Amino acid sequence: MKILVSALEVSSNIHLKALRPHLPEVEWLGVYEPLNARDKPILSPKNFSVMGFKEVFGRLFFFYKALKTMAHLAEQADLVLLMDSSSFNIPLAKRIKKAQPNKPILYYILPQVWAWKAYRAPIIEKHCDKLAAILPFELSYYQEKAQFVGHPLLDEIKYQKTEVGGESVVFMPGSRKQEIERILPIFVQVAQKIRGKKVLVVPASFQGQDLNALYGAHLKLFEVSFDAHKSLYEASFAFICSGTATLEAALIGTPFILAYKARPLDFFIAKNLVHLTCIGLANIFYNALHNESPGRGQTMLHPEIIQDDLNAPKLLEIYDTLDRGKFLQESQKIRAYLQHGSAQVVAEWIKHGLKP
Repeated sequence: MKILVSALEVSSNIHLKALRPHLPEVEWLGVYEPLNARDKPILSPKNFSVMGFKEVFGRLFFFYKALKTMAHLAEQADLVLLMDSSSFNIPLAKRIKKAQPNKPILYYILPQVWAWKAYRAPIIEKHCDKLAAILPFELSYYQEKAQFVGHPLLDEIKYQKTEVGGESVVFMPGSRKQEIERILPIFVQVAQKIRGKKVLVVPASFQGQDLNALYGAHLKLFEVSFDAHKSLYEASFAFICSGTATLEAALIGTPFILAYKARPLDFFIAKNLVHLTCIGLANIFYNALHNESPGRGQTMLHPEIIQDDLNAPKLLEIYDTLDRGKFLQESQKIRAYLQHGSAQVVAEWIKHGLKP
């Protein structure tokens, strides 16, 4: 079986890596991180690693060309697997279905229509054959093609705390250069005030790169780790840029602060387009657990300090006062809410060609 996969994000490729052992005979085409010598993606996810409205606008011709190439490559595939990245993958699904109406398309890691652009849900359902929802509350946005399959992080995370404590403090300033440039200097100020072992978690995809060029002279303040899950498990606390890492910390049971800062223009646009009270995935799930609208509730599992509010004194104040025991107890409810991993279910769908 040949599968065309469109996995443009770091997190999507982590989830794809957990899925692939269940599909050992598959030949993978498209955009993804290679895992062995047989893998020959046409483009790297790194080619799509841009953030901010200005950067995206400057790459429009590249995205158009990539869409055209991927739609053509779909002719060779038995099935199409789309993962997150709605701005690229929804247009790709439209192109493929227009040219090949009978080509089965599976969307795994659905776009966050519950946060904004809910009108995309019927568009996704129209152009895809099956939708693998990793959040229970996503189902309410679709008519019949969506099914909750569990959450991929429960396949991937092998650690879970049973008691409060740890030997270090973890800092995770993001996986994009722009995030690192804005957030790391604030994390450095925090690290300089905290005693004991400080660990900087660097994305595994950065291995082999010049870390001093990426992180600057203050890199020497930290012990560097490429293993986020192990480092979070061993830590007593974490400071984390928004993203999948916040949910990973919650599932492991490590208390943390979400700390995020975008470019002023991007923040202004996003704030006026997306009316959320929280941006952390664990908080969004925590809203749902308390019968609140996900992302728009008031009940929070962890603090979120963003944009102009983000500064070292505020982070240190929360670090000193946050109730670690309560966090550990409440974080276990998130794990129970997500139930189980998703890789096995999705693999079975694929093996049967998305048929019931």
